[in-house]
Amino acid sequence: MSTRAERLAGRLAEADVDCLLVTGRVDVRYLTGFTGSNGLALIGPQTRVFATDFRYGEQAAEEVDPAYERIVATGSGELLDLVGEALDTGSLRLGFDDRVLTVREHAQLRKQLPDRIELIAAGDVTRGLRAVKDADELERIRAAARVADEALAEVLAQGLIGRTERAVADALEAAMRVRGASEPAFASIVAAGPHGALPHAQPREVPIAAGQLVTIDWGARMAGYCSDCTRTYAAGEPSAHGREIHALVLEAMRAAVATVAPGAEGVAVDAAAREIITAAGHGEHFGHGLGHGAGLEVHEPPALSRRSNDTLRAGEIVTVEPGIYLPGELGVRIEELVRVDEAGPEILTALDTELTVID
Repeated sequence: MSTRAERLAGRLAEADVDCLLVTGRVDVRYLTGFTGSNGLALIGPQTRVFATDFRYGEQAAEEVDPAYERIVATGSGELLDLVGEALDTGSLRLGFDDRVLTVREHAQLRKQLPDRIELIAAGDVTRGLRAVKDADELERIRAAARVADEALAEVLAQGLIGRTERAVADALEAAMRVRGASEPAFASIVAAGPHGALPHAQPREVPIAAGQLVTIDWGARMAGYCSDCTRTYAAGEPSAHGREIHALVLEAMRAAVATVAPGAEGVAVDAAAREIITAAGHGEHFGHGLGHGAGLEVHEPPALSRRSNDTLRAGEIVTVEPGIYLPGELGVRIEELVRVDEAGPEILTALDTELTVID
């Protein structure tokens, strides 16, 4: 945690601030180790302050990096009211994440801070820092991916035909918990036949029929970190058209994964998949970005999309998930979780990506 705070402090000059106020729950956890729901941190070259309220005093003593001065509010006031006291020093430029801090909170801060402290919108400095995973984070994500793979393999062994989408999703999430996941990384998607044409379909109490393609998008959360994976299976023998669409998406996914490397631009990785799908006449049926980072949140920087301004760095973990969605007929999405590495892309998800028939 101390190393992370040092890295953040080293980036403050780029944001033109002297100190950073961190209020986002995930960012606070990343920098201090605190897993509770009410905490903030102040980080500067010589500043390490963590604040919480009386409900979390003992938890903070156990979890927060000892490099931080800990402040525990004993009254009913909000934590933001402590910022001015914690920064009892000369004039400074205090940065905040304008993606997280609300307008009301900004007004509250400005009202109670002395004029010597200038509030500066600093963007999501911490979130960008989190994109590159250290060795401990990588192992947690690997463990989450392994648990998710094992859970789905167990569920598929029980078959798909005749089970409802909801039953499959419930069984999958239960199997992940049995294997040690604290919770699913997100609400699992199980979508069969025409329902698969909805990229974020919600599982229904509808039986899966023979011949349908079934898209399953799921992930596990282990020690705070998320996995994310999608596979599309056939419940019994699929149509020739279904096989054709699956093969096209698989080709696009593999082409994009091959371009994942330090220095690759997010827009270029997206294009590697999108150009294949567009050339086959399905460009309008692939309407979302190719992928995103994953870690403490299931959607983090960097972005792989047509509008991405990101350049990949070694140690980042991204999803690569092209899809084709044909309304009223079917949907296919295939997603790998990939670590960016100088030696080549490391795929963290292990289940077969070829079209597998499950009775």
